[in-house]
Amino acid sequence: MKKALSLFAIVVLSMGTVNAYAQEDMAATEEVVADSAVTETMDSADAAVDSAAATTDSAVTEEVAEEEVVVEESAPAEKAFTQILKEKFIEGGAFFMSFVLLALVLGLALVIERIIYLTFAQTNTEKLLNEVEGALNNGGIEAAKEVCRNTRGPVATIFFEGLDHYSEGLDMVDKSIMSVGSVENGKLEKGVSWISLFIALAPMLGFMGTVIGMIGAFDAIEAAGDINPSLVAGGIKIALLTTVFGLIVAIILQVFYNLIVAMIDSIVINMEDASISFLDLLVAFNKKNS
Repeated sequence: MKKALSLFAIVVLSMGTVNAYAQEDMAATEEVVADSAVTETMDSADAAVDSAAATTDSAVTEEVAEEEVVVEESAPAEKAFTQILKEKFIEGGAFFMSFVLLALVLGLALVIERIIYLTFAQTNTEKLLNEVEGALNNGGIEAAKEVCRNTRGPVATIFFEGLDHYSEGLDMVDKSIMSVGSVENGKLEKGVSWISLFIALAPMLGFMGTVIGMIGAFDAIEAAGDINPSLVAGGIKIALLTTVFGLIVAIILQVFYNLIVAMIDSIVINMEDASISFLDLLVAFNKKNS
């Protein structure tokens, strides 16, 4: 009986141990399954993120490539104004375009020379009159002549000539001022007529190139015996370009010509006003010393 009970107890204990090991194995198996599931989930998430990043990078790369293509396509279409002007000038032909360019260069050279000369010819007449008056009162005619000699401009030259003829009387001073004033006025206008010549000559050269180009176009039509637009388009284009550039040169020179004329008029008016004030000054000085 005791042996039977002992065997029964051993069987029960062994069954419990087996169940415990079985439960532990099942728990370990579930943990492994759970870990593998988590691992698979994380791997799938990483793959999704990598796929999204790759898609984004490819989209950005495609956009950048498209922008570069657009920039490369639009860049040649945008040209500077000077580049376009140079191309059209070359298309106009070398013969008549060279004459138009020569008129522009010579005209601008005369313009620059006149502007520099007129700029140095301007004088502060009020300051000069005050200095001459002070020199007359303090040192006489010779001191006043020295002041005029050390001052540039046509006004100082007129004053010097008037003082130089003071000993011959005020009437002679007036005549000398008028004579020297005419000479100085001629110096101011020197070269201006050449500028006006180039203003008129530039569009004439352009029109001549246009007429000759049209004659060549009609000669091509006559030789072909048929009016083909592509046959005469090039000749007409060249003909019209000469006129355009001739007008451009005339407009540029005309603007500077008007500026020079305005500067000359301003200097001449100052010369006349200063001459009147200078004569009054000499009359007062003559009364004071008589």
